[in-house]
Amino acid sequence: MPHTLITGGAGFIGSHLVERLLADGKSVAVVDDLSTGRLENLHAVRAHPRLRVVESKISMCSDLARLVAESESIYHLAAAVGVELVVRSPIHVLQTNLHETEVLLEAAAAHGVPVLLASTSEVYGKSQKEAFDEEDDLLIGPPHQARWSYACSKLMDEFLALAYAKERSLPMVIVRLFNTVGPRQTGQYGMVLPRFIAAARSGQPLRVYGDGGQTRCFCYVRDTVESLVRLANCAAARGQVFNVGGTEEISIRELAGRVVEILGSRSAIQFVPYSQAYEPGFDDMRRRKPMVQKLTAAIGFHPSTALQTIIELTAAAG
Repeated sequence: MPHTLITGGAGFIGSHLVERLLADGKSVAVVDDLSTGRLENLHAVRAHPRLRVVESKISMCSDLARLVAESESIYHLAAAVGVELVVRSPIHVLQTNLHETEVLLEAAAAHGVPVLLASTSEVYGKSQKEAFDEEDDLLIGPPHQARWSYACSKLMDEFLALAYAKERSLPMVIVRLFNTVGPRQTGQYGMVLPRFIAAARSGQPLRVYGDGGQTRCFCYVRDTVESLVRLANCAAARGQVFNVGGTEEISIRELAGRVVEILGSRSAIQFVPYSQAYEPGFDDMRRRKPMVQKLTAAIGFHPSTALQTIIELTAAAG
């Protein structure tokens, strides 16, 4: 029976996608080296008869050719993620995001299996636009600042995927994810909302980097998964790039205050210079808001879970 292949399926977003596809009656194969994913994320479905989990890097998976050949579609979510990991281990980030994607695309192209590639809002770089459109020019920071290596690696993934679509007729959809959050996300690699929730729950200070005036939009994981599934099933979306994210904008300083309020915490809010949190000269984006009109037009859906609800659901789950 054909299956859906999910790389990074033991990760935060991947595990929710696994559950959704199994609930839809699909058979699912997961390839994950567990470098940032965890088998605990799949606890609820680990024994499911239509789920197979292969613990391996994509490039080291001896069964990759057969797994791909037997796939009806592929969701490529595997990547090195998190600002802290990007700053601390740039070689690992570049090798993981570039090489593993190339290996997967080559295997998919050999069998003509459609691929949905998860990219990131980071590719928009340092642009000062109020909101980002898929056709925008991209403004990446200088190479001596390690955080931009992640943005460049994911942008090269996009170029590579579109090259396979053009030269090898590989069915391909690219999604740029904007701050997906929800149950199972860890703050271990710098993700802000789980860090804030954990600190507020334990009475520790909520560490806000910089002046806290930088703004973000957050997307509930189930909205992200719904978008991914619909895009993967939309033939008209192939060969295109789509933003996937919420559009309710909030400053990180305000987010910290909202988390403290919702959890009824007595935690203080502590401001930490970027140079102390990451590295000297660290450069951040002041705004990161997606335009989602293209997504809505393609699939008749866009993420709309309110931030208040997102925080409440995420906090309640952990």
